[in-house]
Amino acid sequence: MSLVALRMLFALPFFLAIGYFSGRSKKAAKLTPGDWVAVAFLGFVSYYFAALLDFMGLQYITASLERLILFVYPTLVVIISATVYRKKVTRSQLIALGFTYVGIAVVFAGNLDMTQQKNFMLGVLLIFGCALFYAIYMIGSEKLIPKVGATRFTAYAMTFAALGVVSHYFISNSGSLLQFPRQVYELSIGMAIISTVIPAFLISAGIKRIGASDASIVASVGPIATIIMAYMFLNETLSVTQLLGTALVLGGVLLISLKKGKRKD
Repeated sequence: MSLVALRMLFALPFFLAIGYFSGRSKKAAKLTPGDWVAVAFLGFVSYYFAALLDFMGLQYITASLERLILFVYPTLVVIISATVYRKKVTRSQLIALGFTYVGIAVVFAGNLDMTQQKNFMLGVLLIFGCALFYAIYMIGSEKLIPKVGATRFTAYAMTFAALGVVSHYFISNSGSLLQFPRQVYELSIGMAIISTVIPAFLISAGIKRIGASDASIVASVGPIATIIMAYMFLNETLSVTQLLGTALVLGGVLLISLKKGKRKD
């Protein structure tokens, strides 16, 4: 949890500054107490509760299986949107989900070793809970962003998330965050900016433009991007099955993109 706490601690000033200036805009809508509660809840749900469950689940299952389970969240987004908000599930969404899940399964199928894992089902349930929380965040974001604004919503929600993570660290750990080598802080700053601040705002901007369901499907490219970058920068092997899985996931993402383009035309 130390690295997560450092990452959120370094990201916090960015979220505070952006939230302050976006809130001072003349176009910024006044938020009700209910709006603040909803924003805080989604912030805690997304990058606090979800991250905590993810961290706990990784103690019992492999990282490859964790990625596979975690990326059921696009399906959860589509299902919750359809059942709670009566949003129609389009054929293109169903096909895209099929492509992405088959692709992810193909990529990680050879890496799963379930027989030697202790508390396997507990790990599965914890990661599934993480996926569920993130799906709730995606759906809630879609409802609040039109009123709050994508930039302002992200800044506020992530501020609450950062406060939750940092507070949890200091409550549950007696160690100081000032005891690590300089390289750890340099990496944490890089992760705060590149892996936390920028993606958070990009996700909200994407939800604003294409909706939570399609945005979550497009985000399925994440595990594939991880594999490609590991091959490029860490000299890990890239097999034929991984290439096939990559093609399937990108096919699902491309299908959503093409459908959106046709609607705009």
